[in-house]
Amino acid sequence: MSSPFTKISALFPDLAPWRSSPDFRLLWLQGLVTYFSSAMAMIALPLQIKELTGSPLAVGAMGAVELVPLVVFGLYGGALADAVDRRKVILATEAGLGVLALVLLVNALLPEPVLWPLYVVAAGVSALAGLQRPALDSLLARIVPHEQQTAAAALNSLRWQMGSIAGPALAGLVVAYAGHAPAYGVTIAGFAVSVLMCRRLSPAPPAHDAEKPSLRGVAEGARYAWSRPVLLGTYAIDLAAMFFAFPNTIFPFLADELDADWSLGLMYAAGSVGSLVLGLTSGWTSKVRRHGLLVVGGAAGWGLAIAAAGWFGNIWLVLLCLAFAGAGDMLSGLGRATIWNQTIPEELRGRLAGIEVLSYSVGPQLGQVRAGVMAGWTGTRSAVWTGGLACVASVGLLSLALPKLLTYDSETDEDSLRRKAQQAADRR
Repeated sequence: MSSPFTKISALFPDLAPWRSSPDFRLLWLQGLVTYFSSAMAMIALPLQIKELTGSPLAVGAMGAVELVPLVVFGLYGGALADAVDRRKVILATEAGLGVLALVLLVNALLPEPVLWPLYVVAAGVSALAGLQRPALDSLLARIVPHEQQTAAAALNSLRWQMGSIAGPALAGLVVAYAGHAPAYGVTIAGFAVSVLMCRRLSPAPPAHDAEKPSLRGVAEGARYAWSRPVLLGTYAIDLAAMFFAFPNTIFPFLADELDADWSLGLMYAAGSVGSLVLGLTSGWTSKVRRHGLLVVGGAAGWGLAIAAAGWFGNIWLVLLCLAFAGAGDMLSGLGRATIWNQTIPEELRGRLAGIEVLSYSVGPQLGQVRAGVMAGWTGTRSAVWTGGLACVASVGLLSLALPKLLTYDSETDEDSLRRKAQQAADRR
């Protein structure tokens, strides 16, 4: 009979990927350094635009200049990750991000900082992130054993949540008390450390018959995704969940309606707190085989929690609901990442990672537009709770339309077994 301690310890994050893969350890630590250091620029850049212009529209324009480069270079980055050494892509983009941070530092040190370089850098950062993300995501499937993919996704999500909570908080203090230039300086130092760490990664060359990056290659990846109902379901459910139930842009108005202006920061942080709690108790997810159920259940839970957040009039209940929503989003994300890494062939992994960049970046952008339009039409709280219910309904309909997602089992799915055999052969 297992002891209570054994049962509790089973909830702790599964550290098997950390123990089995030196490259995973390096990438995990490198990512943590990057999250904390880049948070400085993420906070300082919009604040500097605000100080230079005094215009909310000028600050919001950052999103417009970032979206197109992310889409274009995300797709190209996927094709690039299948055609060249992924380690080289990660190194080059990290170095490029450090150079862009240097541009921000030089501009901040001018007697009169200029506005336009801030937008150029924002677009450049988005482009480099689009190039880098597919290489990073596709590398995970190579360096972590097939059966440890869920644990690896949980550890990476835990790292991201730690960075997203503590990074901006620390960055806010640095910017407030030291100014923009020191914040950009910390960002440069962080990328310098990151480059040194990435140099220690093992080479990750492409297949010997890999083709050069091309539109035809991108289209081949899209056709593969379209032909696999399980993959299609992960993309569609994520897009639907974010489109209907991503109300972050109207949180300031929700705080006003609840007479709780002081709670705005907590609203933005609550989701990350919920995700962090789930990450710290994610050990059980390593034993799950039906990862499609995680995708569907997590997305439906996200929608229900968002609907409840819009319905309740008590601020503390709202914050609790947002925390539950964050946990649901992470659960769905673990299922998606596991299915992607367990089923996609190595020769297509980069291109499919490029499509993944679109699935989890375009959805929130469109979701913020939907939330803003609905809030202006029906009111803030109504926009939140109707969006949450629409999310639940769309997840249900997509699950019925793509039943293979619900029945996915990593131990019996043909694509999963094929990918497992491919990884075993590569390791030999």
